[in-house]
Amino acid sequence: MYNRRRLTVAVNAAHEHERDAMAPPTRTPRSKWIEEGLRALAAGGPGAVRIENLAKTLGVTKGGFYGHFADRQALLDEMLDTWGRSTTDEVMASVERGGGDAKAKLRRAFAITSSTDGLVALDLAIRDWSRRDAAVAERLRRVDNRRMDYLRSLFGDFCTDADDVEARCMLSFSLLIANHFIAADHGARTRADVVNLALRHIGAAGTFVAPRRSRH
Repeated sequence: MYNRRRLTVAVNAAHEHERDAMAPPTRTPRSKWIEEGLRALAAGGPGAVRIENLAKTLGVTKGGFYGHFADRQALLDEMLDTWGRSTTDEVMASVERGGGDAKAKLRRAFAITSSTDGLVALDLAIRDWSRRDAAVAERLRRVDNRRMDYLRSLFGDFCTDADDVEARCMLSFSLLIANHFIAADHGARTRADVVNLALRHIGAAGTFVAPRRSRH
């Protein structure tokens, strides 16, 4: 009985192995190529987004790439589409889900966009890329315009002067980006202290997770 049972188990295992060998290989999802491409872009710029390197990181062959994308440019385009959605639609949806008044939403928006390291690194990489690629610069302009429009809607909820609204939008947006390029110390204050002071001056006071300073 014991031997017969062992034989049955062995035969079943052999059949399972045979079925696995005959089954078509699982294709790496399209989203994984995009995700890994964005990670490479954030770390090393567009030159780091190479099909061979992505395939190696994903543990697959280059052939899997062409099952999803016509060429490298198609991947880059989808990466930029994904970045655009994640930094506008997804951030805004997250801010709105939290509820509260306009000032609460401003604080939440700044915290989300500044404390997510991957998002910040990617944004800075795309800004650098846009200096050398007109098509990327145009995409960046559209994304920044959407961000500014959202800021205008929030600041406009408690500021009646259009010039004041525009100035606050520009100052807050500049703060989020320029912070990464400023290496100055602030005496006894931390960078978070200073960022919060600046936000208080433009009407978005509150607990704020200051972005990490750039090491470049």
